[in-house]
Amino acid sequence: MIWPANLTKATLTFLCVFMISGLAIGENLGQPQGPIILTISGSISNTNGDGVARFDKEMLAAMATSVINTSTTWTDGKEKFTGVLGRDLMKAVGASGSKIHAVAINDYKITIPVSDFYDYDVILATSMNGKVLSRRDKGPIWIVYPKDDHPELRNETTDSRWIWQLVKIVVE
Repeated sequence: MIWPANLTKATLTFLCVFMISGLAIGENLGQPQGPIILTISGSISNTNGDGVARFDKEMLAAMATSVINTSTTWTDGKEKFTGVLGRDLMKAVGASGSKIHAVAINDYKITIPVSDFYDYDVILATSMNGKVLSRRDKGPIWIVYPKDDHPELRNETTDSRWIWQLVKIVVE
């Protein structure tokens, strides 16, 4: 490639890093090999086909995970949840919206501000107490808030955002 003479070394370095990082983001998303458990669409820039990002269990498992130990309205005592941070998933798909519309298998829908993912360590849990979440146990994905760590999350509005059997997110 021939570069214009007026480009500085710093500019060239920036352009190279920018191009390489853009390729890495797209490559890291990859293609699902197993059954799709989550589809993300809307205001996203990183997709793996037809303008959407599709994830199987293995793709989510390959991402860095976090653990939340918290009580819930639906279980007794504290539970240990493991899953991908919501903000990491939003970064992976290049989300640029201010809210998400989350949809469950049974068509339950809830709107969640994307700021929740950045203000708190909200995860898309795929396991509870070391057991993979099945459809019978609120899986394959359950959005979990660290409510025991943040008193302001102990309310009905936040509880309504704990969507389980999550299968679809639309970023807006």
